[in-house]
Amino acid sequence: MANYRAFDVLGPIMVGPSSSHTAGAARISKAAMNIFNTEAKKVEFLLHGSFGATYKGHGTDKALLGGFMGFEPSDERIQRAFEIADEKGIEYKFTPFDLGEKFHPNTVKIIITKEDGEEEEVVGSSIGGGAFEIVQINGIDVKFEGRYPMILLQYHEQKGVIAEVSGILYKNNYNIESINTLKDELLDIVTLTVELEEPLREEIKKEIFSSGRYIIAKYVGV
Repeated sequence: MANYRAFDVLGPIMVGPSSSHTAGAARISKAAMNIFNTEAKKVEFLLHGSFGATYKGHGTDKALLGGFMGFEPSDERIQRAFEIADEKGIEYKFTPFDLGEKFHPNTVKIIITKEDGEEEEVVGSSIGGGAFEIVQINGIDVKFEGRYPMILLQYHEQKGVIAEVSGILYKNNYNIESINTLKDELLDIVTLTVELEEPLREEIKKEIFSSGRYIIAKYVGV
């Protein structure tokens, strides 16, 4: 069961009408852009469950597109998201889609096409009160609620990775909020996520990412 703060229960400051379908949706999309740190001009939103059934009436489409452009849930520009996206030359598409039973009813898969044609994917769920979880990044299962900065590392199974990362953080006086691993037994690949209590300084990020161990190395701020 998810843990909620009083702020989440009372509801976020937002452009309405729904904390789940608008505020949560905007935050998912904005988090996706933070994960990939890109200003892509093409995006498709695959809308699962109630997102797919009610996205027009609840403004989920505008919220997702607004988040894609970096708007906070309270930003009044969300109401003009289509117009602004058109002015920016952003190509966007909304498609109701069944992602499967394992996903929360308020879930979206965001497919971002970068300028070089490469595609990146994020799956996120709006879990109530404006809160959200990122549950997949490029097909990798994760759990990221956007409350803390996060390091995301993927690597072939090997000894010493967690010790190395936590050691670098320790010597630089960083507190770890959570640390989790998930292993793909078939590919023998591990995904490591580390949430921090404060933003990661650029020089520390470079020290961690420069080891040459990683298939994927990303830092997601909040």
